[in-house]
Amino acid sequence: MKTKLIFPILTLCAVALDPVYAQQAQPLTLEQAVEMALQNNHLLNVRKLQVAEKEAKVAEDAIKRYPVASVSSSYQYNANLGQLVIEQGSFGTLPLGGTTVALPNEEKTFPLGKHHNFNAGVTLYQPITQLGKIKTGIEVAKTDAELARHEQSKASLQIRQAIEKLYYGLLITQKQQEEANAKIKLAQMRLYDVESALLSGKTIDVNKAGLQANIADEEQNLLKLRIQTEDYTADLKQLTGIDADSVTLAPVTNMTIASGTLDTYLTNAATSNNDIKIANLTEIKTQKAIRAAEQSNLPDIGLVAGYSYQTGNLLFPNNNPFVGAQFKWNIQDLVANKQVIRQRHFLSQQARENLLNTQNQVKNDVSKTHRKLTQATALIAVAEKAVKYRTEELKVQTDRQASGLNLEADILNTRSLLAKAEADLLAAQLNYRLAHSDLQRLAGE
Repeated sequence: MKTKLIFPILTLCAVALDPVYAQQAQPLTLEQAVEMALQNNHLLNVRKLQVAEKEAKVAEDAIKRYPVASVSSSYQYNANLGQLVIEQGSFGTLPLGGTTVALPNEEKTFPLGKHHNFNAGVTLYQPITQLGKIKTGIEVAKTDAELARHEQSKASLQIRQAIEKLYYGLLITQKQQEEANAKIKLAQMRLYDVESALLSGKTIDVNKAGLQANIADEEQNLLKLRIQTEDYTADLKQLTGIDADSVTLAPVTNMTIASGTLDTYLTNAATSNNDIKIANLTEIKTQKAIRAAEQSNLPDIGLVAGYSYQTGNLLFPNNNPFVGAQFKWNIQDLVANKQVIRQRHFLSQQARENLLNTQNQVKNDVSKTHRKLTQATALIAVAEKAVKYRTEELKVQTDRQASGLNLEADILNTRSLLAKAEADLLAAQLNYRLAHSDLQRLAGE
């Protein structure tokens, strides 16, 4: 009795102490796989960082509206100093007691500076005519940030679809492996019967060779399925960030997804589709770029204020607060800017054509995907019937075997057919989910 209790206790301790063991013991659901991929996928994280980068660029451009403050200082040692020399008699002469006295009566020398020269100051510049261009630049940066957010949303939907494909792909290959294993066992049983018949002279070697070829074909098919399973598992682990050596998948429950009408999807896609939004924002961005280029024709006029302090130069005051205005206009830029505006008009026309093409493409994709959804719904109904009937057939065969009315080969053949029907149902469900997620992506839901 004590031995029976020790093993469950040790198992629970292993689960509690080893997270990997616990993760492997608990099957991974499709929703968990999608959530892990959205959290751990590196490419999606890059998209998120790009959004943060564009938002930081908006904040950077907004700072340009405010006064620019610059602080500077310098120190200089002068080996030679400038001098003011007034020669004797430079100011004329002065009569004094019958004689004349030169003014000045001797040469005078005055130094104009000091060996040690230090300057420091702060300057404030407030742009005025460029505020309109700065505002347009901020709007362009906001448009880039919005584009990055739509690219992130688009990447999230793509990752979600990739996880669904891999998840269903693994489930389908598992059922296909069950089918292949059942066929191999069935062929081996038939080969055994043929070999027994050969010993009694009731058949020929041709039948034996054919069965051996069937076994080899099924083994080859099973090997391909195992390789495909390994590839799917590796891709799933990469997208989700799972570190476990093996991944156990939970079965997918029956889907009860309600789909809207074609007109509803077309209406939503016209206003909410990510590709259309991206194309529309690109056109808006080119329009703002044209306006920014036109605003560049204005002269750069701004207000200047500051304070300077210096020592070492005797001709200038030590303290000097100042205020003024600044004007700058590069005439050559006026000529070159005409070509810049012309280029951006061409970019705007390209963006407009791309928007129209995207709208037409999305409309066609919505119609085609809605047809796929309808077709997948019909395929699921047929596949569910096949699974239901094959399940009932397997139950009948199992009951007959219990009564000794059939052979093991009949059970294996029915299991093989049931596994194929289940794989077909999973494939139909995958097509439905992909079509539905495509419609959601196209409609921007």
